[in-house]
Amino acid sequence: METNQLRRIEGMMKKKTKSKAWDPRRLLGTGSKLLNLACSDTPDGGFLKGSYILIVGDTDAGKTWFSLSCMAEATLNPRFKDYRFIYDGGEYGALMDLGRYFGTEMERRFEQPPRGPSRFVEDFYYNADDAIEDGRPFIYVQDSMDVLEHTADEEQFQKKKKNARAAKKKKVTGSFSMDKPKTNSMLLRQLQSKLKPTGSILIIISQTRDNIGFGHATRTRAGGRALSFYADVEIWLKKIGRISKDYRGKKRLIGNKIEVEVNRTRLTGKKHKIHVPIFHSIGIDDLGSCIDFLVEEKHWKSTNGNIRVPEFKFKGTKEALIHRIEDRNLEKDFGDIVGEVWMDIAKATEVVRKPRYSKE
Repeated sequence: METNQLRRIEGMMKKKTKSKAWDPRRLLGTGSKLLNLACSDTPDGGFLKGSYILIVGDTDAGKTWFSLSCMAEATLNPRFKDYRFIYDGGEYGALMDLGRYFGTEMERRFEQPPRGPSRFVEDFYYNADDAIEDGRPFIYVQDSMDVLEHTADEEQFQKKKKNARAAKKKKVTGSFSMDKPKTNSMLLRQLQSKLKPTGSILIIISQTRDNIGFGHATRTRAGGRALSFYADVEIWLKKIGRISKDYRGKKRLIGNKIEVEVNRTRLTGKKHKIHVPIFHSIGIDDLGSCIDFLVEEKHWKSTNGNIRVPEFKFKGTKEALIHRIEDRNLEKDFGDIVGEVWMDIAKATEVVRKPRYSKE
């Protein structure tokens, strides 16, 4: 192929493969710019209004932190000022000081379903439907699918219990059911379709389980295939290490290193894997994770613990850089840099072909 023709094709590809510019007014921030980018190719937000998000993760992997951070992000966005924050927490995982970690506005708007946390999977769909019938838009977090029972299982348990304690024991036939996956398959599609008219967002949390059986995956989850099939975004979290700090001659545990894998996103169709620290004192370390990303991708150079940042005319430690960004309110400029580097990588790794359907 002639050089001029190849340049023409590459020029068309650069023009045509530019990431779709999602309107920030339609996006909700996740609390992590890297996760926003992994979900939508923009640092402005990761979850689209009217969507259903599935978050799957190990114990202590930050499932509740990420879901509540979405609510905190909504308090900073005027386009979510009328949204209800409904936390359906059967696991009672949100016992931390909400005002301290997520802001007093988020704490003020934080509510449980009027009838209390769902016990049965049917209760969850009833409560979510009540929220839809209320008419106000909402962010609804179900924490978690694993804690929800099914009425058929409860009935079977009571039969077995009654028989076990009876004077004349009678065999009870049947085992615990697979009705939860069936219920999800029937009702989740209906619930998802009702989210879009109000722009409401549903987040379902699920716990990982060891995959004992066939297949290459070492982790799986309960609840049936419908949870993944209808998800607009599916995220898997894994704790890959601990973060400690030396103080008075001892290592003090101050946080965890979390691997975040976006297995599915309808916004871009791509899959990504990122790393985000979560500290006990502040929660998700957004700035720190983005700085690590820019250094790892060699956009900024780090020598002997000092990072050189030409854009801010700065050279110093990571913590000093974080304070510089915060003190001078450079978060927006910093986010733009992270987004540009992310998209540069995406463009540089694209396969270049002559457009088959474009007239340009």
